[in-house]
Amino acid sequence: MIPGLHVESGPEAVVVAADRPLRALSSAVLRGGLVETRAIVNLHVEGRDGCEEPDRLLEAYARGRNLTGPWVGLLTGARTQDATVGEESAEGSHAVAIATVGLSNRMAAGRAPIAAWTASTINTIILVDGDPEPAALVNLVLTVTEVKVLALVEAGFRDAAGAPVTGTSTDAVIVAATGRGPRARFGGPVSALGWTVAQAARRALEDGIRGWRERNQ
Repeated sequence: MIPGLHVESGPEAVVVAADRPLRALSSAVLRGGLVETRAIVNLHVEGRDGCEEPDRLLEAYARGRNLTGPWVGLLTGARTQDATVGEESAEGSHAVAIATVGLSNRMAAGRAPIAAWTASTINTIILVDGDPEPAALVNLVLTVTEVKVLALVEAGFRDAAGAPVTGTSTDAVIVAATGRGPRARFGGPVSALGWTVAQAARRALEDGIRGWRERNQ
């Protein structure tokens, strides 16, 4: 694990707490975008619970846990107690990935129709002990998404029409960095930082996909 970061998972949520602010880029429902944060909450909900007022639900949970703000919040229908973790280090880069995986509403981007928003079912949290530039954070989000798609294709998941899937209808990704160490300009899959993140994400996502299949099929 990365010094200064504290991760716990249970039936209610996956929580990451940081001793010092992290720079984060995410598609999170609460404080998404490019922000500084002291905590990341991936909160479990059932079905569409919390989808009408996700900010209120996440804020209440974070305050109830006495988490130091500001925080970033995600919702998931996946079992947070089954969160999977991957870790990798290479050429001075260190990354930890935490994934919660549910695949009941899998689909393919570009083919699926418009639908109502529901809680994300594949949420991937990436923690980086490094100092990526904002553009590198965008690179890393793309890299993690590519890893997720590859993991699903290699696992053989298909949609109702029998075609390969790219994820579920509301997946989310967050990449959060400590800001320590040399500045990283790139986060693509063959950069040192991107390769490190991709390896950590692959381990977490493949384990999460395998676990979901074992529990549900």
